[in-house]
Amino acid sequence: MTGPTLFHPPAERSDRVAVLSGGASRTYGELEAASRLWARHLRAAAGAADLDGARVAFLMEPGFEYVVTQWAIWRAGGIAVPLCPGHPAREIEYVIDDADCAALIGAGKTGRRVEGPARERGIPFHDASDPDASASAFDAPDPGPPPPVGLDRPAMILYTSGTTGRPKGVVTTHRQIEAHIRSLLDAWKWERDDRILHVLPLHHTHGIVNALCCPLHAGAAVEFGGSFDPASTWERLASGDISVFMAVPTIYAKLLRAWDAAEDATRRRWSRGVRALRLMVSGSAALPVRAFERWEEITGHRLLERYGMTEIGMGLSNPYDGERRAGTVGQPLPGVGLRLVRPATGCVLAEGVEAFDPGESGEIRIRGPMVFSEYWRRPEETAAAFVDGWFLTGDEAVLEDGYYRLLGRRSVDILKSGGYKISAVEIEELLRTHAAVRDCAVVGIPDEDWGERIAAAIVPEPGAAPRPNSLPERLDPWVRERLARYKVPRAWRLVDDLPRNAMGKVQKPAVKALFDIPIPPS
Repeated sequence: MTGPTLFHPPAERSDRVAVLSGGASRTYGELEAASRLWARHLRAAAGAADLDGARVAFLMEPGFEYVVTQWAIWRAGGIAVPLCPGHPAREIEYVIDDADCAALIGAGKTGRRVEGPARERGIPFHDASDPDASASAFDAPDPGPPPPVGLDRPAMILYTSGTTGRPKGVVTTHRQIEAHIRSLLDAWKWERDDRILHVLPLHHTHGIVNALCCPLHAGAAVEFGGSFDPASTWERLASGDISVFMAVPTIYAKLLRAWDAAEDATRRRWSRGVRALRLMVSGSAALPVRAFERWEEITGHRLLERYGMTEIGMGLSNPYDGERRAGTVGQPLPGVGLRLVRPATGCVLAEGVEAFDPGESGEIRIRGPMVFSEYWRRPEETAAAFVDGWFLTGDEAVLEDGYYRLLGRRSVDILKSGGYKISAVEIEELLRTHAAVRDCAVVGIPDEDWGERIAAAIVPEPGAAPRPNSLPERLDPWVRERLARYKVPRAWRLVDDLPRNAMGKVQKPAVKALFDIPIPPS
């Protein structure tokens, strides 16, 4: 293989359906033609035959335009930087600036949100609302033949939270993305006749690679479900059209509640229809064992749980064929090297599925062809993330009878809520900029649906909270304007001081314990 194959589908696929969204279906031939024209458009606008690694950020709802834009950036030799439609302007502009984007692309009302930032920064804005018409009508000098896109070229930057505060860009090459795809095609037996119902965010690896790139590489169809609605999702899953579904535990919890609330006849129809699916996957956060068992009770499916993160793609998975064990993330995927290590000593406790110290927990460390290249323009953080070529995931696990069970994050400042990795430090830094906040600490408290619920303990400035709940009432909308909604605290507590040790360090376990105390009425 001399170059990426994902965005160069074979001619025999031209008439096959690739993407379904908004009530319309588009073929691989249409996708290939539109992305080729848009790649020419981008190169002509840049006045070059090759974008040469320029970062191009794009914002739009999931659908045909998204895939065309992604493929066009890659065809033109650029680096794709997907933005999240649900993020406030502050977070979107942070990514644009941190990635040092050369151009912005938007589609529809959502995409128009980046037209102003493009103008303010003096960089081009391209409207991808109608990929065929816009690209065909673009009248500019021919930029020349498209560039050869080598496998070792950077392809994408995804932003992920870390312990240091603001999100950092994870850079992956075309080779790394293809290795990730091929590992999952093998492990999960993707077929050209599959159709996946896609309900995941398209600024995270789960939605981009697992649920979009994999089916398109296999020649399958991707149906975008639009805004998530549990009843509508049940109807599509039970329709007989869908063969694959991937979601996070929060979505499965909502689907279970919708099933419980439905009439008996609807329940029977949904349960009967869903049994026809080939594969149902849960990931991005731990799935409660009870949810696993309930899902099997009502659908007959034992959900396939897996483990991954932005930096490594997917690392472990329960088997497609074989026992899927509740409460575990299975075994290393094809091509993945895995070690369980005691960080304090570097002692290897397990490698692959062989345990050297059975029952002892350690940090998961990963290496393989799908592991990312670098944190964008952060060489020191990149170096600190590896030891002898092994990526330090920061996740604690134990190997039990050949299956890995996750125990949580090693850092108390990395939280997991609704499948998202969230930096407590980032939220704390923002809260401390509010005039009414003297100090604060952010923690995750257990939640059956979300995995962890974000909770903030606030030390107010004197006089800032005349009533017990008056300050949270002011802080909540203020934070929502500045952070993605999944980062907004869902529980608040006002305290006179934060629990600290003798050295003055905030004790996060003691902060968590504050939320076990009944909150006084307002």
